Amino acid sequence: MAKKNTISLKTAKKWTKRWRKMEGTYNAHRDCRAFNIPLEDLKEVIAEGAVTVRAYLGVHKHKIEEETVFEEKLIIVGVDAEGKDMISSKDGKNLDSESDFIYDLTTPCPEKCDAESPLN
Repeated sequence: MAKKNTISLKTAKKWTKRWRKMEGTYNAHRDCRAFNIPLEDLKEVIAEGAVTVRAYLGVHKHKIEEETVFEEKLIIVGVDAEGKDMISSKDGKNLDSESDFIYDLTTPCPEKCDAESPLN
């Protein structure tokens, strides 16, 4: 059973590949400064036995009112004591275990910002 805010390996691969492809020019015309991360989601990652977490950057391409929109994504996976992502995929398309989770913890800023923060 999927947990809240999880995404498929296929989606994670698509988003991270798009980020790597676009990153040279992406930030030149985008205004993403930060991500708001729900504490509940980090607790779920840690509960899986992670020693640390790793965040991958991605870009989700979708349509809003017939306009193509690119939305920044922060994809989080648990990391074990050996520094390995706590996900596995023998075929490169599907996760091998139902206990492997990839979390989409995205609420990018702007949109979800603290306008009074000195970091904004």
